[in-house]
Amino acid sequence: MRRSAVLLLLLAGCASNPVLQDSERLFADGRQEEAIALLEKASRENPKDQALRMQLTRQRDLAIGQWLAQADALRQGYQIEPAEYLYRRVLALDGGNSRAKSGLQALQLERRYRLVLGEAELLLKVDDVAGAGAKVRGVLVENPLHRDARQLQRRIDEKAAAPVEMQQLKTAFNRRVTLDFRDANLRSVFEAISRTAGVNFVFDRDVRPDLRTTLSVKDTTIEDVVKMVLVTNQLTRKVLNQNTLIVFPNTPQKLRDYQELTVRSFYLANADVKQTLNMIRTLVKTRDVFIDEKLNLLVMKDTPDAIRMAERLIAAQDLAEPEVMLEVEVLEVATNRLTELGLRYPDSVSWSLIGGGAATVPGTPGVISLTEWLNRDSGMVRLNVTNPLFILSLRQQDGSTNLLANPRIRVRNREKAKIHIGERVPVITTTAAASGGFVSESVSYLDIGLKLEVEPNIFLDDDVAMKVALEVSNIVKEVRSLTSSTLTYQIGTRNATTVLRLRDGETQVLAGLITTEDRQSAAKVPGLGDLPIVGRLFGSNSTQINRTELVLLITPRLLRTLALPEARVAEFPAGTETATGASPLTSSAPPAVGPGAPRPGAAAPGIAPVTPQAAPVRPLPGAPLVPQAPGGTP
Repeated sequence: MRRSAVLLLLLAGCASNPVLQDSERLFADGRQEEAIALLEKASRENPKDQALRMQLTRQRDLAIGQWLAQADALRQGYQIEPAEYLYRRVLALDGGNSRAKSGLQALQLERRYRLVLGEAELLLKVDDVAGAGAKVRGVLVENPLHRDARQLQRRIDEKAAAPVEMQQLKTAFNRRVTLDFRDANLRSVFEAISRTAGVNFVFDRDVRPDLRTTLSVKDTTIEDVVKMVLVTNQLTRKVLNQNTLIVFPNTPQKLRDYQELTVRSFYLANADVKQTLNMIRTLVKTRDVFIDEKLNLLVMKDTPDAIRMAERLIAAQDLAEPEVMLEVEVLEVATNRLTELGLRYPDSVSWSLIGGGAATVPGTPGVISLTEWLNRDSGMVRLNVTNPLFILSLRQQDGSTNLLANPRIRVRNREKAKIHIGERVPVITTTAAASGGFVSESVSYLDIGLKLEVEPNIFLDDDVAMKVALEVSNIVKEVRSLTSSTLTYQIGTRNATTVLRLRDGETQVLAGLITTEDRQSAAKVPGLGDLPIVGRLFGSNSTQINRTELVLLITPRLLRTLALPEARVAEFPAGTETATGASPLTSSAPPAVGPGAPRPGAAAPGIAPVTPQAAPVRPLPGAPLVPQAPGGTP
C-alpha cells in the first residue's frame, strides 16, 4: 500500500512538474546525461521534493543498467573501443561502480593479449613455431577461453605438423648448385650432393648399384636436384634425422614398409560429417576412416601427405552456414461503405373476410357461413398491412480495417521458415458404421489467418533469393449440415507465390491483391418508384462498397554471409595418381638479379641471414668434372 501511494504521488508529480516531463523527454531521446543533470540540479534546488529524487534514482539506475549490459556484450565480442566508452559513461554517473571498473580492467588485459598475439603472428610468419607457441600459451594460461588465442594455437599446431624435411633440412636443401653429370653412377651423384650439403644418404638394399643417371642443372636448389634424381630413377626418400635421408625404391611394398602412418581427429564445427567422409574417401582415397555423428568427429589414418591434403579439404568445406534475418510486414487494408436512403413501403396489403365462429373459437379467415353473410357487419372485414407501415432509411456507414503483422524470423541458408498468425478452427467429422447404430466423431483443425513460407538462398555477392508463399484466409460463413447438424465453414482465401532476389537491406513490396465488391439494391413501389423526380419518395436505395487490399513488405538482413576460404585452401597441389598429397615436382626460380634485388643468402627484413658454408665438390673417380659457378660456389 505504501509503495502504491508513492507511485501515485510520483505520477501526480510528473503530471504537474515540467522538470519531470523534460527529463522524460530527454531520456527517451537518448540524452540520458542531460536528463540526469537536469534532475540533479532540480533536486539541489528543491531538496524536499520526493518526486524529483525518485525520478533521479530511477533514471540513473536504468541508464547504468542499459550501458553495462551493452558494454558487456561488446566486450565479449572483442569490440574494445565502444565497450570502453560505455564503461566510462557508467563511471561518470557512478564513480564507485565495481562492474564498470572490472570491465575496464578486462579491456586492458584484452589490449595486452592483442599485442602478444600480434607478436606471435609475426613469429609464425618467419617460421618461428616455438616462439609463437610460447607467446600463445602465455595468453591461454591466463584466459583459456580466449577465441583468437585458440585459433592461433590451432594454426601453430598445424604448422608444427608440417613435413619433417621442411623443418629439419630446409637450410641445407635451399643451397643452390650447378651440376653436370653424363651417364654417371647414381651413388656418385648422391656422394657429390652429400659433400656439398652436408646431408647423409642411406640406400636400401633393393636399390640397384648399377643405376646411372644424366643430370645437367644450373643454379638450382639441392632439394630440387634430389627430387629430379629420385623421380627419374623411380626412387623416393624418407627423412631419418636432421642430416640423414634413406633412399628406397618407389614401390607399393616399400612404401608400406617405410612410410609412417598418422592418425588425425577432425572435430567439424559446421560441415556434415557424413558428407565429409564421402569427400575424404573420394578424393584422398583413404580407407581407414571413422566418424562419430554425435560429436561430429572424423578420425582418419593415412600418410602425412594425405593428412595434410585432408586438412585443406576440410578447411574448404567446414564453413559456417550463412544466416539471414527476414523482416516481414503484412498489411491488410479493408474499407467498406454502406448507404441507405429513402422510404420503405409495405411489401403486401391483404383484405379478408372472417366468420364469427363460436364464442370461444375465433373465426377462420376466408370462411363465412350463409347466416353470417346475411347478418354481415363491418367487423367481418379485415385489412392486413406489414408492420410497420412506413420505414424511413437515413443511414451511411464507413469503416476501415488495418490488419498488421510484423514478425521477424532468423533462418539459415536454404532452410524453410514458416509463420502462422491466426487461429486453428476445429472441424468435426462424423462417421457412421455400415451396419448402423455406431457413430464415431473425429476432430481435425484448419489453420485460418496469415501463413507465410520463405526459403532464402544466400549468394556470394550479398544477394538473397527467396521463395515466398503467402496465404491469407478467413471464415466467410458457417454452414450447418441439414442431416447431421455438423458445422462446417466456408473459407475465403488469397494466395501469392513468387521467387525474388534482393540485396542486403533492400525492401520489396508485394501488393495488388485487391478485392472490390460493389452492391446496389433498391426497394420501390411499382410504377410510382420509377417516376423521374417524385420516384425518390416511393422507394429506398442501398449501396454497399467493400474494398480489401493485401500488402507484403519483406526485407532481408544478412547476419552471416558465405565466407570463401583462403586461396591456399581453395587450390593446392594434390600429388600424383600413385602418391596422394605428395609435394609437386617443381624447380624453384633462381634469385632475382638487378637493382634492389636481395643478395644471395640475404634474409628478408627482420630475419637473421643464414650464410651457407658450401664446400667445393671434388670430382669422383670416373665421374665428369663439375663446372664451378661464378663466385666459386659449386
